[in-house]
Amino acid sequence: MGRMVRAELETRPSEARLRLLTTASTIFYAEGIHSVGVERIISAAKVTRATFYRHFPGKEDLVLAYLQGADESIRSQVAAAVATSPSASDAVRAIAAGIAAAIQSPGFRGCAFLNAVAEYPDPDHPVHRAVLAHRQWFLDTINALMTSIEPTDAEPAAQHIVMLRDGAMAAGCLFDPAAIRETFLRGVDGLVRIHSSRRPS
Repeated sequence: MGRMVRAELETRPSEARLRLLTTASTIFYAEGIHSVGVERIISAAKVTRATFYRHFPGKEDLVLAYLQGADESIRSQVAAAVATSPSASDAVRAIAAGIAAAIQSPGFRGCAFLNAVAEYPDPDHPVHRAVLAHRQWFLDTINALMTSIEPTDAEPAAQHIVMLRDGAMAAGCLFDPAAIRETFLRGVDGLVRIHSSRRPS
């Protein structure tokens, strides 16, 4: 086997690890984290205990990988929204549209990060820190877009949008998701229009 082929095989994520992570992500999101034991993940993923512990030394490592996967997915969606939008205003609306679509998707159970942090309240815990890092990135991203629209009071406007997002994600699995979706999109659109109106004419 050539050196390049061997290196590629060594760096490619193993099928068992991907299966474990996919299984855990589905179950953690649907049922919570603390209530799901490692044995349940091992059984559902159809792997051995040895295979599990070879890829994840403990449950916390699996939880962190689950959140990292969710973070990467959201970053990718946001990057695509920004890349395909002709303006910062359109980008904020496109990001909001992606969130609105998630709220109406089958099996929606709110925000994976807000759900996780509720189970890990200790601010020094790695899971708690991972949630805060994701949320800071999202706020910074919205703040940069709002600053691009108009720098004046961009940060409070960005914070307002993040708060709307949090409320929509929480309410979306409690009430009529279509109504929550419309309220959320209307709120974001209003904030973007108000913020845009601050630009010097």
